[in-house]
Amino acid sequence: MTASDPSPSGASPAGPLEARFDLLVVGGGINGAGIARDAAGRGLRVCLVEQSDLSSFTSSASTKLIHGGLRYLEYGEFRLVREALAERERLLAIAPHLVHPLRFVLPHAPTLRPRWQMRAGLFLYDHLGGHRRLPGSRSVDLRRALAGRALKADFRRGFAYSDCRVDDSRLVVANARDAADRGAVILPRTRLVTARAAHDGWRVECRNLTSGESVPLRATAVVNAAGPWVNEVREAFGLQAAEPIRLVRGSHLVLPRLFEGDHAYILQNPDHRIVFAIPFQDDFTLVGTTDVPHTGSLESVAITAEEIAYLCESINRYFKQPIRPHNVLWSYSGVRALRDDGAADASAVTRDYELLLERAAQGAPLLSVLGGKITTYRRLAEAALALLQPVIGGAATPWTASAALPGGDMPGANFAEFAEEATRRWPFLEPRHLRRLVCAYGTRVERVLHGARTAADLGEPLGADLTAAEVDHLRREEWVVTSQDILWRRSKLGLRLTADELERLDRYLQAESPLRRAYS
Repeated sequence: MTASDPSPSGASPAGPLEARFDLLVVGGGINGAGIARDAAGRGLRVCLVEQSDLSSFTSSASTKLIHGGLRYLEYGEFRLVREALAERERLLAIAPHLVHPLRFVLPHAPTLRPRWQMRAGLFLYDHLGGHRRLPGSRSVDLRRALAGRALKADFRRGFAYSDCRVDDSRLVVANARDAADRGAVILPRTRLVTARAAHDGWRVECRNLTSGESVPLRATAVVNAAGPWVNEVREAFGLQAAEPIRLVRGSHLVLPRLFEGDHAYILQNPDHRIVFAIPFQDDFTLVGTTDVPHTGSLESVAITAEEIAYLCESINRYFKQPIRPHNVLWSYSGVRALRDDGAADASAVTRDYELLLERAAQGAPLLSVLGGKITTYRRLAEAALALLQPVIGGAATPWTASAALPGGDMPGANFAEFAEEATRRWPFLEPRHLRRLVCAYGTRVERVLHGARTAADLGEPLGADLTAAEVDHLRREEWVVTSQDILWRRSKLGLRLTADELERLDRYLQAESPLRRAYS
């Protein structure tokens, strides 16, 4: 079976096809994709199943930051912050097209944390991670700085420090693509139905939700990276919940651009939470996040009126130009399954991860992932493989810390130089269009453009700057099926397409593409 083959192979004497793997990963978010990549790179036979599109749920609903977590210092989470800061440096090196430096401005609110405390926290933040590529923190006079123009006159002083932004959905897809390139089988839209333990591991039946076909699998071990469904998956494998979890919803708003400049803001609130305001897709501002207990459906998670009001109030506390709920262009929400550490406030629950290795009947191993944050997914995957290696074998030496993700293999991890070279190679593309492509695909942008010499070579325009060539690439390489996959996960062009353009894209996806035939 090839990495791109959507159906398992390997004939079973009993009748139906049944694929055999060393490791089955349940869950196509960032943790599942990262574990699949790490395992495949160690020479293991790996399969990943995801009930929807890759990164459909929590992993596409983050604040889109790669950061140490400045606020976690107040909770004494020094190990987590140190590890996250170290991972920030690694991800800048292995995915420079997806992870970009971002300067944050922290206005000082005299009635909240004192300046000395903020200065001490930032000093610690600068030095906890060891070697750093990014500039350190400093004081800012908001009366004179560009960052102060959008703020109320009450905010006279502040601080600036460095972290990174990330395209979270594309980070998931990049890990899945690399896993597939190394031999893993990636099966989106494939739901776990039943599982039973056997003497040599697990017998699992899944169902392809597109075709309705049964997908029988065998695996020596299983990783349960199902996020908020972690306990449901454990029960499907015959195990009772041993660790209490808390489901916490984080919601975000996207608004018309609120301020000039390439910086972001981190805003303190009287409840000791913080809210980010981040430049987003050139013309917008991303505001988030909330931290509230979640009950109800996990498939259709949505922001509440109370959360919208909270985020608007947070912005209005600092910015001159007030915002109202009717200014919101788009919102999204995700649910995190966090290990319940007994914290009274949902925002204080640890974001650290826990790996729970259990054995069911006949010794079949199941590793469940609790908690975690997108910044530390790669380290989490290493820890998972260290636990599983005595059971499933494979190379014991970690390898992902220095191996570029697909598209990230540019000289010196220098994105700016690569982007400049791209403008010379493809001068017929609008600068904004080309920058979006190189940010999304890095060095693999060549696979999208297919030697095109004019814009017409990219096929039918499908709205905004989306072209037939890009859509065909996404279907060929990135498991895309629907317009939603393209517009809200592989890109954020859903913010720009009109209703007529969306209809055109849907028609194109339903038709056979001449470009796709030519390149298949």
